Amino acid sequence: MQTPYWFDDIEAARRTVVGIDPRLARAHAQTPAFEWRRRIGGFEGLFHMIVDQQVSLASAVAIWARVEAGLGGEVTPERTLATPIEALRSMGLSIQKATYGHEIARAHVEGRIDFDHLERLSDEEATARLVAIKGVGRWTAETFLMFAEGRRDVFPAGDIALQEAMRWADGSPTRPKERDAYLRSEAWKPHRSVAAHLLWGWYGAVKRGEATLEDALISR
Repeated sequence: MQTPYWFDDIEAARRTVVGIDPRLARAHAQTPAFEWRRRIGGFEGLFHMIVDQQVSLASAVAIWARVEAGLGGEVTPERTLATPIEALRSMGLSIQKATYGHEIARAHVEGRIDFDHLERLSDEEATARLVAIKGVGRWTAETFLMFAEGRRDVFPAGDIALQEAMRWADGSPTRPKERDAYLRSEAWKPHRSVAAHLLWGWYGAVKRGEATLEDALISR
């Protein structure tokens, strides 16, 4: 697993990214210093990320607590796969998420992906292995690699908040499509994960009213 940035590293990377791309200067000026977002990795981390999606924070916390308890306090591929779908559903999971939990566990048990040594793969290889699992989309794979694996040069270009913040930075009337956002992020290598953190931080600050943009630009 790559070592996440220390605080000073993040600040240096932010300055580097802004130096490369002055259009991010306003985001940098309006976004306070931040720490690296970090989540638990491995099978448990990916399963947890799937469970969290499309539910409120409070619901996600409650459901995951029931999953942990239901699996005996140890969320492993083997225990998950040995637990019937209906039993997982009784813990609060939808049939879809319970099925995805089994699919992820089966991929590990069958050797199609090795969560214990995922760091041995490049970003591209790891993403490909993850999205090959039913229920794991590209956004999930990329955010997992960024937050759970500590990867420094990943950019989940399909994220709507990132696309919107990129629109603000570029003064564009429309959000970039995913392909264009990927191409745009190439300029920020090898610090694309820090650029994503910066754009997310800026987006959140604007939405909370802590930073302001021109009304005409926001309303489009």
